[in-house]
Amino acid sequence: MLRFALLKRLDLWPLVLITLLVGIGLLMLYSAANGSFYPWGMKQMGRFGVGVLLMLLVAVIDSRSWFANAYLIYGMALVLLMVVEFMGFVGMGAQRLIDLYIFNLQPSEIMRVGLILALARYFHGHSVEEIGRAKILIIPTLMIIAPTLLAMRQPDLGTASMLILSGAALFFVAGVRIWKFVAIGTGVVASIPVLWTFLHSYQQQRILTFLNPENDPMKSGYHITQSKIALGSGGIWGKGFLQGTQSHLNFLPEKQTDFIFTMFGEEFGFVGALFLMVLYALFILYNFQIALEARTQFGRFVVIGLTTTFFLYAFINMAMVMGFLPVVGIPLPFLSYGGTAMMTLLVSQGLIFSMALHKDIRIRR
Repeated sequence: MLRFALLKRLDLWPLVLITLLVGIGLLMLYSAANGSFYPWGMKQMGRFGVGVLLMLLVAVIDSRSWFANAYLIYGMALVLLMVVEFMGFVGMGAQRLIDLYIFNLQPSEIMRVGLILALARYFHGHSVEEIGRAKILIIPTLMIIAPTLLAMRQPDLGTASMLILSGAALFFVAGVRIWKFVAIGTGVVASIPVLWTFLHSYQQQRILTFLNPENDPMKSGYHITQSKIALGSGGIWGKGFLQGTQSHLNFLPEKQTDFIFTMFGEEFGFVGALFLMVLYALFILYNFQIALEARTQFGRFVVIGLTTTFFLYAFINMAMVMGFLPVVGIPLPFLSYGGTAMMTLLVSQGLIFSMALHKDIRIRR
């Protein structure tokens, strides 16, 4: 049932932090367009406005409704990923988008939310002793494997990695023993030579470039080399707003999406980058506080899963542009240009708010 009066009880700090992050993103999109809100800034503002309305609508929906429809949402996202196989078109190097004429839909973003909801429902009500049994973990493991394989076929290594890591986080929170993660990790490391053969040539090249970007600085290593140059040139205080030479002279690729943190670091320096990291840290801590206050397993798992996804978005993107991880298509939350990502992030926050506003409601298994 929708009760908009509940919105009076919302903690405003996460909203303030989101607005600050989106505001910084709009400034960077303005800078990326050389002092104009076209073509990216105006569209992003409109998406943010619609996204906030969706976030508030999601927040007032009873948490029992999300529990009841968790598998349905997961199933719909899985079907959309399958549709991409036949009707999708290429976006940023992978066949990941569906053209809905009004906007382009990226089903993998929806799956990140659907997977968390489905796993949270599955683990809800299970004791630690039950989760310790191997047969209990078969179904949730398949829930992760199915969309991961579809994402790999696009091919979208970034999304596949996010699904695995988000799922693993919920497995850990649900009570899966650490030795099982160690065993799986050991198995993955041992099978790297075999897994390598299944990667596309450009994915192999990305990993080789990550290990030694200077080996081919003008081709496969161009993105990360230019990113490092831009970040380093920003120094402590940065070159100033609209003064980033690497980005404004078009040496920096994808400056409005994957490499927006690089442009921010060039213009506002180490101090600005540190400030941005603090905003993300505060946002994540506020959401984890909501998880600690949750009174149902479902609510706790949903909040922890979605907050972990926020963290992975920010960490992987920043580590990627600084050269600590291979370059994959992971946007920076609330800053990078992109419609589905913005909407998904705001809907995710709406789900977190829903768990907070309805924390006193009991959810039966």
